Amino acid sequence: MKVSVALMKWYSGEQQWRLPVADLVAKIGQQLGAVEETIELGPKYAGIIIVEITEVKKHPNADKLNVYQMFTGKDHVQIVSGDTALQVGDKVAWIAPGQTVPSTFGTDAPVVMEARPLRGEMSNGMFGSGKELGLNDDHHRVAVLDTDAPAGTLLADAYDLNDTIIDIENKMFTHRPDGFGNLGVAREIAGIQNLPFVSPEWYAEDAALPQADDPQDILKVTNDIPELVPRYMAVVLDGITIAPSPLWLQSVLTRLGIRPINNIVDLTNYYMILTGQPLHAFDFDKVAVDGKAHITVRKPKAGETLTLLDGKTITPGKNDMLICNPAGPIALGGVMGGQNSEISNQTKRIILEVATFDMFTIRRTSMAHGIFTDAVTRYSKGQSPRQTAPVLAKVVAELAQAGARQTSSIVDEYAPKPRTPITTTSEFINARLGSALGAETMATTLNNVEIAVETHGDELLVTPPFWRTDLTIPEDIVEEVGRLQGYENLPHNLPTRSTKAVDVPPMDVLKNRLRDTLAAAGANELQTYSFVPAKLLQTVGQNPEHAYAIRNALSPELQHYRLSLTPSLLEKVHPNIKAGYSTHALFELNKIHIKTDMDCDGLPREYQTLAFVFAAQKPLPGAAYYQAKHYLEHILADLHVPYKIVPASKESPFEVGRQIFAPFEPKRSGYVLLGEAGEFGGFIGEYHAAARKGLKLPDYTAGFEIDLERLLQHQRPVNYAPI
Repeated sequence: MKVSVALMKWYSGEQQWRLPVADLVAKIGQQLGAVEETIELGPKYAGIIIVEITEVKKHPNADKLNVYQMFTGKDHVQIVSGDTALQVGDKVAWIAPGQTVPSTFGTDAPVVMEARPLRGEMSNGMFGSGKELGLNDDHHRVAVLDTDAPAGTLLADAYDLNDTIIDIENKMFTHRPDGFGNLGVAREIAGIQNLPFVSPEWYAEDAALPQADDPQDILKVTNDIPELVPRYMAVVLDGITIAPSPLWLQSVLTRLGIRPINNIVDLTNYYMILTGQPLHAFDFDKVAVDGKAHITVRKPKAGETLTLLDGKTITPGKNDMLICNPAGPIALGGVMGGQNSEISNQTKRIILEVATFDMFTIRRTSMAHGIFTDAVTRYSKGQSPRQTAPVLAKVVAELAQAGARQTSSIVDEYAPKPRTPITTTSEFINARLGSALGAETMATTLNNVEIAVETHGDELLVTPPFWRTDLTIPEDIVEEVGRLQGYENLPHNLPTRSTKAVDVPPMDVLKNRLRDTLAAAGANELQTYSFVPAKLLQTVGQNPEHAYAIRNALSPELQHYRLSLTPSLLEKVHPNIKAGYSTHALFELNKIHIKTDMDCDGLPREYQTLAFVFAAQKPLPGAAYYQAKHYLEHILADLHVPYKIVPASKESPFEVGRQIFAPFEPKRSGYVLLGEAGEFGGFIGEYHAAARKGLKLPDYTAGFEIDLERLLQHQRPVNYAPI
């Protein structure tokens, strides 16, 4: 994220910038984010002045050259130039003999001017083009300066080029969308210096939206995906004249890494780098049908394509966000506009869009199509829908000053959600920082960055500003106070903590006891992957649609989160028999999930189970069922759990049970009921023929799977007295 010190000074005043640049960069690194690069622009423009052309003559010996006389503020100097369009009165930048062309300053091959004859006429240095001066990309002609500064004024003074560009790593601002605007960074720089920051008056959530004098019914917006596009604002402006933007604006964009395009695009980009809020302008006449524009925000339809501004034609993904007119897509929402609605030199009317797009969808869309724009960088951090209105109002006001007319009402598709203040205390914050700050000191620290705080004794009632989407819980306020105060200023003492060992959770005690009991009975514990292939689930009769699928699975063998532990154990029976273990018992203690079973918070319910399998290549006396039953009775007796086993019906009455029971043969299986009341606790039995055949199991195979939570609930403590 590149920020301009000159731009931040303009909006915050000189007070914030008393520190030398080196000290400021060090402070930013400590309390804001790592600084990747610092670029001092001033030395590039040392000595370059503004001059005024006073005489124009054709070169006597060259048709494509002119001889110019210019006034430097002190005397007149002659220049020969290939730009023959310059006129008397034009102001240009003079790169005098001995000075370096700014665009080559600091490179391996700097170009230094000299006085020398060109086709017999003396030329003292050169006039600078926009590209040579670092103001824009135009290298075809000399830059005619749009300034009232008199001849002899330093170019750097006229265009605020004594600037420092600070490049801060983006990782710092991943959760801070306001940090992707120069205003936001200026606010933070004030805060870490314990200085108050005041945003411009226009940057306010309750900013008044401009009204058209005679609004026409020429714009309609339909938002079909408000869950992905929480706010979409648009307005029509007439009287547009496409032209180059002022040089100061082109210069700001260029030094911050954005290529100037024209006055409309440059203005939207300027307010994007200022506030972090992207904007987009469509050519109204390319979007409208029969004089009216109907914009629909929706997902793609089958077979749709879109040619973007960069010339790339894409087929939008099924979950991409499209901006459309009745004929089809005109922009890939939040990423890039389409060529079919592009601003051109013939544009007279525009639709100005300011919106908020879902950050996760933006990231997926950007990665899928390989498109990484400045808008993507900002939208993928979660811009606040509450800042679209003030930004739109400001840009409309700027365009109105340039002669544009608002011809429609502002369309605002938005359902605001109430903001809940965060309540915390100075004691809560100090306990986590190890500090001893008072509530008033904390309030001042937060107010400096425009976070509103009311104090009531030790209590702080914090209302995050509309641009802060990351402040939601008291711990966020702890982090904010610590960072703004400076972590290096916090006490370096470790907090006092008890060294007493914590109690082992009852579930861990139960698992360890089961391990010991089963191991003593000759069983072997396995730890298998929590992810299994769909084929394994289908082989044992489970439904993969009830299992969570892994989008970025390491391999096809690890596609689904398992519905029970039994299939993983059954899969290991045949390899162990091949390895020579003709008779063996396996068990595993682990967790399972199922899609359809959610807790009260809407999150997947987690079950902890014990699965056991006994297998013998040669049948032993009695059925395999009784071998499994013997092990089950052994652990239940060890835990003093009352139980009974009843014949199983065809399927379990609930989905989790159905999936766990799926591998078992109903006619040779039973339900395990725990406790005096006979609460359902699991299954025991032999496996059905399809599972035995698919996994090459011997006929003499049986096992059980038990819910550990129920087992823990019904185990009884052993009461005894010493002899």
